[in-house]
Amino acid sequence: MTQLSSNAAASWRDFYEMCKPRVVMLMILTSLVGMFLAVPAMVPLDVLILGNLGIALVASSGAVVNHLIDRKIDVLMKRTHNRPLAQGRVDPRQTAIFAVVLGVAGMAILMFWVNPLSAWLTLGSFVGYAFIYTGYLKHATPQNIVIGGLSGAMPPLLGWAAVTGTIEADALILVLIIFAWTPPHFWALAIHRKDEYAKSGVPMLPVTHGEYVTKIHIIVYTLILVAVSVLPYFSGMSGLLYLLAALALGVGFVVWSAKLLFRPQATTAMDTFRYSIVYLAVLFVALVVDHYLF
Repeated sequence: MTQLSSNAAASWRDFYEMCKPRVVMLMILTSLVGMFLAVPAMVPLDVLILGNLGIALVASSGAVVNHLIDRKIDVLMKRTHNRPLAQGRVDPRQTAIFAVVLGVAGMAILMFWVNPLSAWLTLGSFVGYAFIYTGYLKHATPQNIVIGGLSGAMPPLLGWAAVTGTIEADALILVLIIFAWTPPHFWALAIHRKDEYAKSGVPMLPVTHGEYVTKIHIIVYTLILVAVSVLPYFSGMSGLLYLLAALALGVGFVVWSAKLLFRPQATTAMDTFRYSIVYLAVLFVALVVDHYLF
């Protein structure tokens, strides 16, 4: 696959795609949950709107930087070869300017209309994802997604800090849940796209250690995730409804992980990946429902 000429006119859809809107929306869902759990009643409307807007803009900036850094390997992978930069519809200079504008706007909103702590934490998450993970770890170690997953796990803490201006233990539990969720979520996708990662030279675990070892890792991290997911109940942050939801969802994740290891079919890796997205979304919605109704 060769890169197309950059003479092709960029559309707003190209810039929107570089923001990875579906990923950012999932991040904002977890940020919202962090906000809601930080207070017994409703989150102040200005913090609710401006806090999530700032977080979304900075997260989008990180996604754009990811497109910029990975443009040469994106063209080699079926999943990413149609990205705007890989196809030359947007040039690197436009992309860099767009990333800066998004990042500065998001940081300004958080710094001046929310609070400095949320701004600095969001900046740390941006640096971790855009530069430490994408720029270094992704190409340096098969444990890239484990080490780099911390930046992607930050949104609940960002939302919590936006409301309270503090870092508290319950917020860190929410971060820990996403941190434990990230490896089995992403490794399932990596198994499905193993040949593409091998072609691109990215040392993902299925490429460097094989599918069997990766599937064992997925089982182990899924069991860790199930254990971590019940901590909100034992910390007193959530009640019985959440505990039952966490256990039911966790059993489902373990079943998919076991099927991936022992009875895989052609679609099992992607089905596990898709279930992991549903798992996280429903788990965090259960946190909010339990918080307000019980």
